[in-house]
Amino acid sequence: MHKLMRKDRGNDLFELALYVLAAVCFVYFLIKGISPKMWQAVLIAVVLLLIRGIVKLTKSTMFPALRFCVLLFIFITMFLANEFGFYSVIPYLDKVEHLFSGVILCFVGLLIYGKASDLENKSVTPNAKVAIWLSLFFSVAMAGVWEIYEFTTDHWFGLNSQNGSLVDTMTDIICGTIGAVLTSLYLVIQAKRRKMPLIDEVTTQR
Repeated sequence: MHKLMRKDRGNDLFELALYVLAAVCFVYFLIKGISPKMWQAVLIAVVLLLIRGIVKLTKSTMFPALRFCVLLFIFITMFLANEFGFYSVIPYLDKVEHLFSGVILCFVGLLIYGKASDLENKSVTPNAKVAIWLSLFFSVAMAGVWEIYEFTTDHWFGLNSQNGSLVDTMTDIICGTIGAVLTSLYLVIQAKRRKMPLIDEVTTQR
């Protein structure tokens, strides 16, 4: 795992807590005899391990802000929403998920910029403005792509992901876009402080 991940102790503890919570859920639902919830706990652990594997395999830089958002997203979507059934407890939880997805995808766009620009090559000078714009547009575009996926699966398999409503579709895209815009503003502020994830971290190492 990348050095930044190893030094990020706060997220290390957060991730460890998710593993522990998944183990507790597995044992609890095993005792209760609720198989779907039991295997959901296993799935959560698998997803956490899979993320680590992908980061290591692709030799990517999982900077702290992105890692925290991913872990928080897993907690909200896989624990609160699915494992504990909080959709009926927390109003607009689905919209919160889309908001966070916009944040994560914006950071993913930053990673894509880093990979495409080969920032580890010392002869390459990173451009913060290009990175931020690419990240923003990537996140907004993916919000639309996800809704296309939901629309397609609803029609092909008789699902109801979009509740048969244009309002639901558009509010999901709007929430994802808001998350992307807020993250872009965060990146702008960090860039001015010379603390922009990935870009300034690479620059200071040279």
